[in-house]
Amino acid sequence: MATTPPAPRTIRTLPSWLLGRAAARGRGLVAEALAREGLKMWHHVVLSAVADLGPVAQAELGRSVSLDPKDMVGVINDLQAGGLVDRAPDPTDRRKNAITITPEGKRLVARCAEAAAHANDALLAPLTAAERERFLEMLTRISGVGDDGPES
Repeated sequence: MATTPPAPRTIRTLPSWLLGRAAARGRGLVAEALAREGLKMWHHVVLSAVADLGPVAQAELGRSVSLDPKDMVGVINDLQAGGLVDRAPDPTDRRKNAITITPEGKRLVARCAEAAAHANDALLAPLTAAERERFLEMLTRISGVGDDGPES
């Protein structure tokens, strides 16, 4: 991986800037790992959400991952064309679509979870196991995201 030039001194000590750089590096590593499995980042996000929430209404799915409804339609179309999800009228409200993961989708989510874990291991490689644990604890606190999703 190519190194980037150092940032100007006035910003390189800002936590927000450092977090942004770390996030960009992490996204790049995960995107590369997902690409080897044939997925783009948003496809993985949506497929993982369907695995966790499904069957789930398409509108609810979009809200859960903060994806614009127009973009959600395209991602779901791609996932459905790949045989990874099924879209059918919701039995409780036929005006809505319910999205369900297929067996192939479940297998791909498992492979992608492993690939993403390896990518994140590479991201955190400079840290010891204890440092990783503490870093993740602190990052969770400052991100405002807990086990149950965004905190109010």
